[in-house]
Amino acid sequence: MTGAGKQTLLLVDDEPNIISALQRLLRRDGYTILACDDPVKALSLLAEQHVDVVLSDQRMPGMSGVEFLRRVRKTHPETVRIVLSGYTDLQFITDAINEGAIYKFLTKPWDDDQLRQQIREAFRSKEIADENLRLTQALQVANAELQVLVAERERQARQVEAVLQTLQEVIQLIPWPIVGVDETGMIALANSAADMGVSRDGAPLLGRSVLTALASEMDGWFQGGGVIPGRVVLADRHYRVVHSPMGGRSAARGALLALLPCEVC
Repeated sequence: MTGAGKQTLLLVDDEPNIISALQRLLRRDGYTILACDDPVKALSLLAEQHVDVVLSDQRMPGMSGVEFLRRVRKTHPETVRIVLSGYTDLQFITDAINEGAIYKFLTKPWDDDQLRQQIREAFRSKEIADENLRLTQALQVANAELQVLVAERERQARQVEAVLQTLQEVIQLIPWPIVGVDETGMIALANSAADMGVSRDGAPLLGRSVLTALASEMDGWFQGGGVIPGRVVLADRHYRVVHSPMGGRSAARGALLALLPCEVC
């Protein structure tokens, strides 16, 4: 296979003098030039060699240039395919161009400068197509990696959600009042025992201000830097208050209150 970045041109024509003339003309442009005098042999050559551009004569015994390039399109669709012919075959060639079998139609006899320019444009077209393919493949790889990453993040999120749901259920099962207060003074966590035993009006505590939602016996606990008392009496029941500031081991801010009945203190 030709080295990476090397531009390879395949010439297919049953007339040796045409092949020789094209080789002399195009060799100065630095291409690697392969030549074949038979379309069937050219197909075998394509199976073994990397080719960027194929330039084929139209009138050849056994197989026309258009038919040959149609077969090349099926087996090597990435090649740029050009047919070299006279105007008498224009209808066949126009049909082949319309169906995408060939990239361009060049006429005989050719103008040397125009032919060289057309071949340069063909190689440029191949370079652009190769770059688009490379970018598409890179994008597909990136998308696949992103999908793996998103799937992993979703798995982690589901795992965290399951842990949080379990934690919430555990907190709800604790028979003693548990209240979590964020740094703004809003109640961010409250179990059923807190709603029933600590709420000032019996309404759920979650989302309310700690300054107005807690029982009147707890007024002033969060005002002016007041110190939370070690014990409190609610509905004739004595509790020991455990107050733990948040943020020591996480990014959370605020405080967690647990009211433990003195009989379990």
